[in-house]
Amino acid sequence: MIRIAQPLIGDEEEQAVLAALRSGRLAQGPRVAEFEEAFAEHFGARHAVAVSSGTAALVIALQAHGIGDGDEVLVPAFTFAASANAVLLAGARPVLADVREDDYTIDLTGDIARAEAAVTPRTRAIVPVHLFGHPCDMTALRGFAEARDLLIVEDACQAIGASWRGATIGSRGTACFSFYATKSMTTGEGGMVVTDDGRVAEQARILRNQGEETRYVTSLLSGNFRMTEIAAALGLAQLRKLDRWNERRRANAAWLSERLAGVVTPQERPDARHVYQQYTVRVPGGARNALRDSLRSQGIEAIPYYERCLHHQPLYQKLGIGGSFPVAERAAQEVLSLPIHPALAQSDLEAIAAAVNGARALSGASRG
Repeated sequence: MIRIAQPLIGDEEEQAVLAALRSGRLAQGPRVAEFEEAFAEHFGARHAVAVSSGTAALVIALQAHGIGDGDEVLVPAFTFAASANAVLLAGARPVLADVREDDYTIDLTGDIARAEAAVTPRTRAIVPVHLFGHPCDMTALRGFAEARDLLIVEDACQAIGASWRGATIGSRGTACFSFYATKSMTTGEGGMVVTDDGRVAEQARILRNQGEETRYVTSLLSGNFRMTEIAAALGLAQLRKLDRWNERRRANAAWLSERLAGVVTPQERPDARHVYQQYTVRVPGGARNALRDSLRSQGIEAIPYYERCLHHQPLYQKLGIGGSFPVAERAAQEVLSLPIHPALAQSDLEAIAAAVNGARALSGASRG
């Protein structure tokens, strides 16, 4: 089976983890601090705070910015549930917005009247999601936010190494990253809050550790969201390889996009650097599921991220968080992610292209 994702764990990672185990210090310690420093330096951020997951990073970042009870936060309707769950866990309420046709990122400037209607006196922030590794239009989003005095907390969990207009995501403002096993680099589970605001960073450090300002002195309601030394050791080894792996993803994406027929291939906007956490095609004409099944029958894992928009999720329906988001809804019916990870061999890429191009399901679809 050609898997949709494959963590790359080599001798360097194994030795780093073994050294952490032998050190006798397993909870948050010097390796976590070293990982934070290296990550901040790599992405041009002033501060980095390591936590236990990407979701924890989002919750803590929102809370560190003072988002909570009674606040509303704009979130794209087409994203992984964690993007909006984090808003709820922070005590606020997500308000959904539609996405762009070309890159599936939040669209607050295409239909300005609709976007304005989503903003109320309770709106405090935007959580733009750099979905599949393609960055949002941060120029437009910052303009929209500044005009309305809104905070931005970026969900960059799928976009480690992406950039907009030459600025790496995470080098400005506050952004959150995930190191889950399927991400471009992994610590098994883990996340990072990066910010240029020292006060936010300090609040995040308190919030990740039971709300303790000093040892056993609790000032904020929180929990245990610390990163382990084992995870940090793995992350340090992976970070050194990230740029090379991202270039491999981009090369694999370019190779596939030149050869695939019958599907709409991913687009990279001129000001963007896409890192292809997922290589996501669109299959118009209702043929997406048939193509998925055809690929799987040939040993190629293909997954539709995501089959349900947030307003179609049972939780959000129970909470009365809904609306009509036609672009997001079309995307949910048509997207299909194909393997793109750097462990793919040339023969794997050729098998993927042959399987897609030979699929009968695509006879009525158009080329992207």
